[in-house]
Amino acid sequence: MSAALGGWASAGHVTAVRVTPIAFRDPPLLNAAGIHEPYALRSIIELETSTGLVGLGESYGDTEMLADLNATAPQLIGLDPFLLNDLQLRVERSVSNRAQRGLSLAPGTHGDKATLKVLSAFEVACYDLMGQALGHPVCDLLGGKVRDEVPYSAYLFFKYAEHLGSPYAADSWGEAVTPEQLVAQARRMIGEYGFESIKLKGGALDPDLEAAGVRALAAAFPGMPLRIDPNANWSLDLATRLGKELGSLLEYYEDPTPTLEGMAELHRRTGLPLATNMVVTTQEEFRRNVQLNGVQVLLSDHHYWGGLRATQQLAQMCRVFGLGLSMHSNSHLGISLMAMTHLAASVPNLTYACDTHYPWQEEEVIVGGKVTITGGAVRVPDRPGLGVTLDRGALERLHQQYLDCGIVRRDDAAQMRRYDPGFTGELPRYREEAKG
Repeated sequence: MSAALGGWASAGHVTAVRVTPIAFRDPPLLNAAGIHEPYALRSIIELETSTGLVGLGESYGDTEMLADLNATAPQLIGLDPFLLNDLQLRVERSVSNRAQRGLSLAPGTHGDKATLKVLSAFEVACYDLMGQALGHPVCDLLGGKVRDEVPYSAYLFFKYAEHLGSPYAADSWGEAVTPEQLVAQARRMIGEYGFESIKLKGGALDPDLEAAGVRALAAAFPGMPLRIDPNANWSLDLATRLGKELGSLLEYYEDPTPTLEGMAELHRRTGLPLATNMVVTTQEEFRRNVQLNGVQVLLSDHHYWGGLRATQQLAQMCRVFGLGLSMHSNSHLGISLMAMTHLAASVPNLTYACDTHYPWQEEEVIVGGKVTITGGAVRVPDRPGLGVTLDRGALERLHQQYLDCGIVRRDDAAQMRRYDPGFTGELPRYREEAKG
């Protein structure tokens, strides 16, 4: 019986942990780092218990993350899924031991962040198990939902028509490298999914062309909340000029220039609300941001903040310091989307539509296929746990795709060098010095 609930309910104890790497088709989407590779990588996590329940999680699928997940997996045998503090201690010991043995963590990632990523992957699966055992959706375990559906934003990209030497047929979205093509992309995405806000991934093409894209979107969808995210690929002076030109059209201005200090100076110059998923990703950076007033909207992501509980704690910190809150996304499938939805439904001060790449993904690993997005929102399921079931046939197919595709870690810069051999991916690539 679960000690956490005094014997009222039991998910049993963990008897098996399965980590399955998968790859799914990803379009040639342009960004500051380069271009998406033909396949995106994820890991599917299963925690099976002595009562026969199986809890699901989804996380990153690069080589280093898989090594950390697989190194931790044996340490979770016997775990009571309700005891999340015990889970955290087991994960911390495992990842710490891996680092002390001199084994590599993800490039650019220190041990603490690696721990948080692994913790999140397994914590979501534990929440799924708890919900199944109790007969409640995950959002109930997070305090209960404050909204019945979670709004997401149309996530637009400049893109090529197909991958160079594409291993599969070109996607149906076609090319988008002009403002007119971008508006056409938006019309289709909003028409199919009913999104009520727009985010544009910038930092990929000439900044003035991207600014023209923002203006075209504002003209085509008057009054619709609009954001642009150059992923720190604009110099401070360039970000200042374009911020002043576009400011009245933007709901917020996301990561246009590098460093927290740079963002603070940009806010001082323009007065615009700035958002980030790049310069505030740790508690230390949060404290520094409060001192500098660098960004006013945080884009949370349970995958690297340490899970659902940690993101709720982040939300409380944002509330204390008067910061806005939304949610960041990367290429993901339905298990992650449902974890995001349960979490967002339980956070009162998450008042901006969340990011999601989901419309760009054609494949799925859950029974029933893709999660429905209607009116730009995902309805919070009332089924126990996350409310999704693994499609084992799809899992096997996507795992084989992982084995066959030859990609072991995401490298947008290397993919871009197939188009532009001189591409470096340095930040910021687009520079402009203040005049006078």
